[in-house]
Amino acid sequence: MNAFLQTAQNLLRTRSGIGATIAVPILVLLLLAMLVLPLPPWLLDLLFTLNIAIALMVMMVAAYMRRAMDFIVFPTVLLLTTLMRLALNVASTRVVLMEGHQGTGAAGNVIEAFGTFVVGGNFAVGVIVFLILVVINFVVVTKGAERIAEVGARFTLDAMPGKQMAIDADLNAGVIDDKEAKQRRAEVAEEADFFGNMDGAAKFVRGDAIAGILILLITMIGGFAIGMLQHDMSAGDASATYVTLAIGDALAAQIPALLISVAAAMVVSRVGKEEDLGQQIVGQVFDSPKVLGVTALVMFLLGIIPGMPNVVFLGFAFLLGGMAFWIGWQQRQKEAAKLQAQQLANTPVSTDGEASWSDMQPVDLLGLELGYRLIPLVDKTRQGDLLTRIKGVRKKFAQDVGFLPPPVHVRDNLELRPSSYRIALRGVVVGEGEVFPGQFLAINPGHIRTPLIGTPTTDPAFGLPAHWIEERQKENAQMAGYTVVDSETVLATHLSHLMLVHAAKLLSRTEVQELVAHVAKLAPKLIEEVVPAMVPIGVFHKVLQLLLEESVHIRDIRTIVEVLAEHAGQTQDAAELARRIRQALAPAIVQQIYGPVSELEVIAIEPGLERLLTQALSGQGALDPGVAEMLTQSAAKVANRQEEKGIPACLLVPDSIRSAMARLLKRAAPRLQVLAHSEIPDTHLIRIGPILGEPA
Repeated sequence: MNAFLQTAQNLLRTRSGIGATIAVPILVLLLLAMLVLPLPPWLLDLLFTLNIAIALMVMMVAAYMRRAMDFIVFPTVLLLTTLMRLALNVASTRVVLMEGHQGTGAAGNVIEAFGTFVVGGNFAVGVIVFLILVVINFVVVTKGAERIAEVGARFTLDAMPGKQMAIDADLNAGVIDDKEAKQRRAEVAEEADFFGNMDGAAKFVRGDAIAGILILLITMIGGFAIGMLQHDMSAGDASATYVTLAIGDALAAQIPALLISVAAAMVVSRVGKEEDLGQQIVGQVFDSPKVLGVTALVMFLLGIIPGMPNVVFLGFAFLLGGMAFWIGWQQRQKEAAKLQAQQLANTPVSTDGEASWSDMQPVDLLGLELGYRLIPLVDKTRQGDLLTRIKGVRKKFAQDVGFLPPPVHVRDNLELRPSSYRIALRGVVVGEGEVFPGQFLAINPGHIRTPLIGTPTTDPAFGLPAHWIEERQKENAQMAGYTVVDSETVLATHLSHLMLVHAAKLLSRTEVQELVAHVAKLAPKLIEEVVPAMVPIGVFHKVLQLLLEESVHIRDIRTIVEVLAEHAGQTQDAAELARRIRQALAPAIVQQIYGPVSELEVIAIEPGLERLLTQALSGQGALDPGVAEMLTQSAAKVANRQEEKGIPACLLVPDSIRSAMARLLKRAAPRLQVLAHSEIPDTHLIRIGPILGEPA
């Protein structure tokens, strides 16, 4: 016996292998056999009992799952259970019609029990009970589940573009890697397939209910005719026997059908993924002492009305009132404990010791300060994953820019507003914002006119119009085309953007030395010959900062060192060396701006204005302040128009004034790139777009 149980456990635990592979085909073949071959009564009892057990298991799985995707095989299960019930109906109908004249036990004990004991032996009551179950199943449960599945399928398909954009935003911000992005895209596709299948699978339950009614009528009429014509039974005996068997057969199949319908409704109506259905109901219905208190008061008032069942109403009133008092007391205890913890955290610690050098805390190169409501974002015990996302941002930055940024020191700051944060570089605030844990930021990527119910704001990283919305508005916002991200993603994206903007300041002498040591492991001879033999570490540091100030990535460090080796003997001027390096990195710079294209649309300068700028910025004269103001305003407008059209804003100028023009226009148009003629690769074509200096 122990060996048999062990074998059964091993079979249940094994979800892969030949047994699991051929299980479904064998089941389908058995169901087809049930439609053709006659079954003995004892086997019908076994199969009806198995049908009820499977229906209960499916409903329990639906009740305890945390999200609909946890039961992704449910549409197929719905099909197989429906086929099993229909096959059982056909097999039991055959037995009832062939052997029903022998008595109510001819079709097995299960059918007899449902036909006699459950309905008290009164077949009229059985018909009414069966019709009530069919109405509940067909009109209420199945109809509602079918509608929810239809709407859910449509909304899921409409929300796919927004979800894909959110995944791309997380990937670009370094929050996730390519592997996780691929996994999320697969989950989005699976979710769309699941709800689409559920929309069609809901028709199985509806058809099953209709088939149950027809089978009942056929069995009753056919059995009554067979009993009277073939077995010489009286009308009363024939109706009592065959109608009782038909009712028992119908009820034995309809009860598991109702369970499966309820399971389908729970699957498609599932919202949220952190708790199962029971936890959600208890947490949301019985979590408010006000709701329970008002309900208890109404029940008490009904209980004191003469003629009402006073004991029952007053009993429930006192029960609900006690629950309201107990839940309210627990909530007050939690709030008091939280307030006490905050007061302890704000209390300064007194010390009798003298001041020492250890009391001086060095300034963090890169710091993140959080308001107290944002502390759960970095608390792993509360499922906060902000620290993990910051690690992803640093990893993404290192892969794209070419050096490892300093660690981000995260700490709380009670002087900030509760939901605010502040990003500091060398102790100086470079960015700040406000996020709301539990809410989502819906960012308008273009000119979406669909209104949202939420708090208007702007994206802290790029200044785009946005709204803070509740979780229940997330699907509608994604369907409208908004990019919807959570609080952690907003904060991580802002941090990533500021790190890219201030990359030159993040590259300190320490990072340069670590970069040299890292490259020395890959190309020791190259580094040994150039840094610091030909180029001092200070000059090398300044060259890299000049490149980063103009958003030129330094990933191709070998090319940078090779150019330094070629020209360091002629000059030690960091600006000149950076210009030579830009020429060598021209293909990478152009691809970083435009992407993998062969034709570049650039902004040009009107020839007369270009000659004036060349004379003024090359040291042959001074640039008139009015001309400088006109140039910066015109450049900012043209750059904004290019970005609105989805074209990179890039200004093409002569080599001699490229550096000066970049410095002049950086403040007015920070996203405008300035390229020299020599920095355009021979493999690319140029198409002149807007021209600065032309009359409007």
